[in-house]
Amino acid sequence: MYGHFTLALKYLRYLFTAANGKGHGVHSPFVFEFITRVLNDRRNFYAFEAIEKIRLDLMSNHDTIEIEDFGAGSRVAKTNSRKISAVAKGSLKPAQYSQLLFRMIDFYAPGQIIELGTSLGITTAYLASANPAATVTTFEGSSAIAQIANQNHQLLGLSNITLIEGNFDEQLPKWLAQNKSIDFAFIDGNHAFKPTMAYFESLLEVVHDSTILVFDDIHWSEEMEQAWAQISIHPRVTLAIDLFFIGVVFFRKEFAQKQQVSIRF
Repeated sequence: MYGHFTLALKYLRYLFTAANGKGHGVHSPFVFEFITRVLNDRRNFYAFEAIEKIRLDLMSNHDTIEIEDFGAGSRVAKTNSRKISAVAKGSLKPAQYSQLLFRMIDFYAPGQIIELGTSLGITTAYLASANPAATVTTFEGSSAIAQIANQNHQLLGLSNITLIEGNFDEQLPKWLAQNKSIDFAFIDGNHAFKPTMAYFESLLEVVHDSTILVFDDIHWSEEMEQAWAQISIHPRVTLAIDLFFIGVVFFRKEFAQKQQVSIRF
Protein backbone atom coordinates (compact mmCIF):
# COMPACT_ATOMS: atom_id res chain seq x y z
CA MET A 1 0.00 0.00 0.00
CA TYR A 2 1.31 3.44 -0.94
CA GLY A 3 1.81 6.00 1.83
CA HIS A 4 -0.31 9.16 1.96
CA PHE A 5 2.44 11.32 0.44
CA THR A 6 3.06 9.00 -2.51
CA LEU A 7 -0.67 8.60 -3.15
CA ALA A 8 -1.15 12.37 -3.02
CA LEU A 9 1.60 12.90 -5.62
CA LYS A 10 0.04 10.28 -7.88
CA TYR A 11 -3.36 11.92 -7.49
CA LEU A 12 -1.94 15.34 -8.43
CA ARG A 13 -0.35 13.83 -11.51
CA TYR A 14 -3.70 12.27 -12.39
CA LEU A 15 -5.47 15.63 -12.05
CA PHE A 16 -2.97 17.33 -14.36
CA THR A 17 -2.94 14.60 -17.03
CA ALA A 18 -6.52 13.26 -17.02
CA ALA A 19 -9.03 14.24 -19.70
CA ASN A 20 -11.43 17.05 -18.90
CA GLY A 21 -14.18 15.92 -16.54
CA LYS A 22 -16.81 17.83 -18.54
CA GLY A 23 -16.14 15.98 -21.79
CA HIS A 24 -14.36 18.82 -23.63
CA GLY A 25 -11.98 17.45 -26.23
CA VAL A 26 -13.21 13.85 -25.92
CA HIS A 27 -13.68 12.37 -29.39
CA SER A 28 -15.32 9.03 -28.56
CA PRO A 29 -19.15 9.39 -28.55
CA PHE A 30 -19.42 6.54 -26.03
CA VAL A 31 -16.92 8.09 -23.63
CA PHE A 32 -18.52 11.53 -24.05
CA GLU A 33 -21.90 10.02 -23.17
CA PHE A 34 -20.35 8.28 -20.14
CA ILE A 35 -18.92 11.60 -18.93
CA THR A 36 -21.99 13.78 -19.53
CA ARG A 37 -24.78 11.35 -18.59
CA VAL A 38 -23.15 9.20 -15.90
CA LEU A 39 -20.13 10.93 -14.33
CA ASN A 40 -21.76 14.37 -14.31
CA ASP A 41 -25.30 13.36 -13.44
CA ARG A 42 -25.80 15.34 -10.23
CA ARG A 43 -29.32 14.22 -9.43
CA ASN A 44 -29.99 13.22 -5.83
CA PHE A 45 -31.68 9.86 -6.40
CA TYR A 46 -34.39 8.58 -4.10
CA ALA A 47 -32.24 5.90 -2.42
CA PHE A 48 -29.27 8.06 -1.44
CA GLU A 49 -30.60 9.56 1.77
CA ALA A 50 -31.67 6.25 3.35
CA ILE A 51 -28.39 4.51 2.50
CA GLU A 52 -26.28 7.40 3.76
CA LYS A 53 -28.25 7.41 7.02
CA ILE A 54 -27.13 3.81 7.58
CA ARG A 55 -23.54 4.77 6.73
CA LEU A 56 -23.62 7.46 9.44
CA ASP A 57 -25.03 4.96 11.95
CA LEU A 58 -22.20 2.53 11.16
CA MET A 59 -19.57 5.26 11.52
CA SER A 60 -20.77 5.97 15.05
CA ASN A 61 -21.27 2.33 16.12
CA HIS A 62 -18.52 1.38 18.58
CA ASP A 63 -19.64 -2.21 19.14
CA THR A 64 -16.85 -4.77 18.69
CA ILE A 65 -16.99 -7.72 16.31
CA GLU A 66 -14.62 -10.59 15.49
CA ILE A 67 -13.49 -10.50 11.88
CA GLU A 68 -12.14 -13.38 9.82
CA ASP A 69 -9.47 -11.97 7.53
CA PHE A 70 -8.62 -14.01 4.43
CA GLY A 71 -5.28 -12.57 3.40
CA ALA A 72 -3.59 -12.98 0.04
CA GLY A 73 -2.35 -16.52 -0.20
CA SER A 74 -3.55 -17.39 3.29
CA ARG A 75 -5.30 -20.71 3.76
CA VAL A 76 -6.12 -20.10 7.41
CA ALA A 77 -8.51 -17.39 8.54
CA LYS A 78 -7.07 -14.93 11.02
CA THR A 79 -9.38 -13.54 13.69
CA ASN A 80 -9.21 -10.04 15.18
CA SER A 81 -11.48 -7.73 17.14
CA ARG A 82 -12.47 -4.42 15.59
CA LYS A 83 -15.06 -1.76 16.21
CA ILE A 84 -17.79 -1.49 13.60
CA SER A 85 -16.99 2.23 13.28
CA ALA A 86 -13.37 1.37 12.44
CA VAL A 87 -14.47 -1.13 9.80
CA ALA A 88 -16.82 1.47 8.32
CA LYS A 89 -14.15 4.17 8.20
CA GLY A 90 -11.56 1.85 6.71
CA SER A 91 -13.51 -0.15 4.15
CA LEU A 92 -16.66 1.64 3.00
CA LYS A 93 -16.47 3.24 -0.44
CA PRO A 94 -17.07 7.03 -0.22
CA ALA A 95 -20.51 8.23 -1.27
CA GLN A 96 -19.08 9.89 -4.39
CA TYR A 97 -18.03 6.52 -5.82
CA SER A 98 -20.89 4.44 -4.45
CA GLN A 99 -23.30 6.86 -6.08
CA LEU A 100 -21.35 6.69 -9.33
CA LEU A 101 -21.87 2.92 -9.33
CA PHE A 102 -25.58 3.57 -8.75
CA ARG A 103 -25.70 5.92 -11.75
CA MET A 104 -23.87 3.44 -13.95
CA ILE A 105 -26.43 0.77 -13.17
CA ASP A 106 -29.31 3.21 -13.52
CA PHE A 107 -28.03 4.22 -16.97
CA TYR A 108 -26.83 0.91 -18.43
CA ALA A 109 -29.46 -1.26 -16.65
CA PRO A 110 -27.48 -4.48 -16.07
CA GLY A 111 -29.56 -7.42 -14.88
CA GLN A 112 -26.96 -9.80 -13.39
CA ILE A 113 -24.69 -7.96 -10.94
CA ILE A 114 -21.96 -9.34 -8.71
CA GLU A 115 -19.80 -7.73 -6.05
CA LEU A 116 -16.58 -9.13 -4.58
CA GLY A 117 -16.33 -7.61 -1.12
CA THR A 118 -19.65 -6.80 0.56
CA SER A 119 -18.11 -5.16 3.62
CA LEU A 120 -20.98 -3.66 5.67
CA GLY A 121 -23.31 -3.60 2.68
CA ILE A 122 -23.40 0.09 1.77
CA THR A 123 -22.10 -0.27 -1.79
CA THR A 124 -24.23 -3.38 -2.22
CA ALA A 125 -27.27 -1.33 -1.27
CA TYR A 126 -26.44 1.22 -3.96
CA LEU A 127 -26.01 -1.55 -6.55
CA ALA A 128 -29.34 -3.15 -5.65
CA SER A 129 -31.30 0.10 -5.35
CA ALA A 130 -30.24 1.34 -8.77
CA ASN A 131 -32.14 -1.43 -10.55
CA PRO A 132 -34.65 -3.29 -8.33
CA ALA A 133 -35.28 -5.70 -11.21
CA ALA A 134 -31.63 -6.78 -11.20
CA THR A 135 -30.17 -9.72 -9.27
CA VAL A 136 -27.25 -8.73 -7.05
CA THR A 137 -24.92 -11.44 -5.74
CA THR A 138 -22.31 -10.22 -3.28
CA PHE A 139 -19.44 -12.13 -1.66
CA GLU A 140 -18.06 -11.48 1.82
CA GLY A 141 -15.33 -13.40 3.66
CA SER A 142 -16.25 -12.43 7.22
CA SER A 143 -19.44 -13.90 8.68
CA ALA A 144 -19.70 -11.14 11.31
CA ILE A 145 -19.54 -8.42 8.66
CA ALA A 146 -21.92 -10.34 6.40
CA GLN A 147 -24.48 -10.48 9.22
CA ILE A 148 -24.39 -6.69 9.64
CA ALA A 149 -24.66 -6.20 5.87
CA ASN A 150 -27.73 -8.45 5.74
CA GLN A 151 -29.32 -6.44 8.55
CA ASN A 152 -28.68 -3.21 6.66
CA HIS A 153 -30.23 -4.60 3.48
CA GLN A 154 -33.31 -5.68 5.43
CA LEU A 155 -33.64 -2.20 6.94
CA LEU A 156 -33.62 -0.78 3.42
CA GLY A 157 -36.18 -3.32 2.20
CA LEU A 158 -33.85 -4.69 -0.50
CA SER A 159 -34.97 -8.15 -1.59
CA ASN A 160 -32.85 -8.55 -4.74
CA ILE A 161 -29.56 -9.28 -2.91
CA THR A 162 -28.01 -12.70 -2.31
CA LEU A 163 -25.03 -12.63 0.05
CA ILE A 164 -22.55 -15.51 -0.14
CA GLU A 165 -20.17 -15.94 2.80
CA GLY A 166 -16.69 -17.44 2.58
CA ASN A 167 -13.34 -17.15 0.88
CA PHE A 168 -13.69 -15.70 -2.64
CA ASP A 169 -11.20 -18.25 -3.96
CA GLU A 170 -13.61 -21.01 -3.01
CA GLN A 171 -17.02 -19.39 -3.45
CA LEU A 172 -16.57 -17.47 -6.71
CA PRO A 173 -15.67 -20.53 -8.86
CA LYS A 174 -18.71 -22.37 -7.49
CA TRP A 175 -20.99 -19.49 -8.39
CA LEU A 176 -19.48 -19.00 -11.83
CA ALA A 177 -19.93 -22.70 -12.60
CA GLN A 178 -23.69 -22.18 -12.28
CA ASN A 179 -23.94 -18.73 -13.86
CA LYS A 180 -22.65 -18.37 -17.39
CA SER A 181 -23.13 -14.63 -17.89
CA ILE A 182 -22.78 -11.41 -15.89
CA ASP A 183 -23.64 -7.84 -16.85
CA PHE A 184 -21.83 -5.86 -14.15
CA ALA A 185 -19.19 -6.61 -11.51
CA PHE A 186 -17.63 -4.49 -8.78
CA ILE A 187 -14.32 -6.01 -7.66
CA ASP A 188 -13.30 -4.83 -4.20
CA GLY A 189 -11.59 -7.95 -2.92
CA ASN A 190 -8.00 -8.81 -2.16
CA HIS A 191 -5.94 -5.78 -3.23
CA ALA A 192 -2.92 -7.65 -4.58
CA PHE A 193 -1.75 -8.44 -8.09
CA LYS A 194 -2.31 -12.20 -8.24
CA PRO A 195 -5.81 -12.35 -6.72
CA THR A 196 -6.98 -9.33 -8.73
CA MET A 197 -5.78 -10.92 -11.95
CA ALA A 198 -7.36 -14.22 -10.91
CA TYR A 199 -10.73 -12.48 -10.39
CA PHE A 200 -10.41 -10.80 -13.78
CA GLU A 201 -9.48 -14.00 -15.61
CA SER A 202 -12.34 -15.88 -13.95
CA LEU A 203 -14.84 -13.18 -14.90
CA LEU A 204 -13.60 -13.19 -18.51
CA GLU A 205 -15.32 -16.55 -18.85
CA VAL A 206 -18.74 -14.98 -18.29
CA VAL A 207 -18.50 -11.47 -19.79
CA HIS A 208 -20.19 -10.37 -23.01
CA ASP A 209 -20.20 -7.27 -25.22
CA SER A 210 -22.20 -5.16 -22.76
CA THR A 211 -20.56 -6.33 -19.53
CA ILE A 212 -18.98 -3.68 -17.31
CA LEU A 213 -16.25 -4.48 -14.77
CA VAL A 214 -15.30 -1.96 -12.11
CA PHE A 215 -12.07 -2.40 -10.13
CA ASP A 216 -11.60 -0.61 -6.84
CA ASP A 217 -8.40 1.13 -5.66
CA ILE A 218 -6.45 0.72 -8.90
CA HIS A 219 -3.71 3.09 -7.63
CA TRP A 220 -3.73 1.81 -4.03
CA SER A 221 -0.37 0.05 -4.38
CA GLU A 222 2.28 -0.90 -6.90
CA GLU A 223 0.65 -4.33 -7.25
CA MET A 224 -2.77 -2.83 -7.96
CA GLU A 225 -1.29 -0.48 -10.55
CA GLN A 226 0.43 -3.45 -12.16
CA ALA A 227 -2.86 -5.37 -12.23
CA TRP A 228 -4.73 -2.40 -13.74
CA ALA A 229 -2.05 -2.01 -16.41
CA GLN A 230 -2.37 -5.68 -17.37
CA ILE A 231 -6.17 -5.55 -17.41
CA SER A 232 -6.22 -2.38 -19.52
CA ILE A 233 -4.15 -3.92 -22.31
CA HIS A 234 -5.92 -7.29 -22.36
CA PRO A 235 -7.02 -8.14 -25.94
CA ARG A 236 -10.68 -8.49 -24.95
CA VAL A 237 -10.83 -5.10 -23.24
CA THR A 238 -11.87 -2.42 -25.73
CA LEU A 239 -12.18 0.54 -23.34
CA ALA A 240 -10.48 1.13 -19.97
CA ILE A 241 -11.39 4.28 -18.03
CA ASP A 242 -9.12 5.37 -15.17
CA LEU A 243 -10.92 7.49 -12.56
CA PHE A 244 -7.95 7.13 -10.19
CA PHE A 245 -9.76 5.51 -7.26
CA ILE A 246 -11.65 3.12 -9.52
CA GLY A 247 -11.12 1.69 -13.00
CA VAL A 248 -13.95 0.85 -15.41
CA VAL A 249 -13.60 -1.78 -18.14
CA PHE A 250 -15.80 -2.31 -21.21
CA PHE A 251 -15.78 -5.09 -23.82
CA ARG A 252 -17.86 -3.51 -26.59
CA LYS A 253 -16.80 -4.64 -30.04
CA GLU A 254 -18.33 -1.54 -31.65
CA PHE A 255 -15.18 0.49 -30.94
CA ALA A 256 -12.91 0.77 -33.97
CA GLN A 257 -9.80 0.61 -31.79
CA LYS A 258 -8.84 -0.02 -28.17
CA GLN A 259 -9.19 3.03 -25.94
CA GLN A 260 -7.45 3.79 -22.64
CA VAL A 261 -8.39 7.08 -21.04
CA SER A 262 -8.05 8.85 -17.69
CA ILE A 263 -10.92 11.18 -16.81
CA ARG A 264 -10.93 13.75 -14.03
CA PHE A 265 -13.61 12.90 -11.47
